[in-house]
Amino acid sequence: MTAFDTYGTSVHTARQLADLVTDRLGAAFTERDSDHFGAYLLATLSDATRIQVQPNAIPGDDGDDDLYDEQHPDLPVLLLITAPSPDTVLHDQLAGIEGLVRLAPARR
Repeated sequence: MTAFDTYGTSVHTARQLADLVTDRLGAAFTERDSDHFGAYLLATLSDATRIQVQPNAIPGDDGDDDLYDEQHPDLPVLLLITAPSPDTVLHDQLAGIEGLVRLAPARR
């Protein structure tokens, strides 16, 4: 069962957050760019868990930015996790990052 989690912060930039996650998890982030997400940072852990750090503001179809997570406009940076299964150890490690808030988890 794939687990999806979202975190957000208003304290750190995307690069700062990626650096903090790297310090805690040893994740190596690479810069990516897409029409859908805009510029973002991506790391894949050894168990195939994907961690994406991106701005909440993403390119809109009309040329203006849209919010990736409209329920949290006050969080300009998001951390998105896609994992093969729920991982409480990962979440415990991320909980130690000051200013990082866990939003609604989901499983599919």
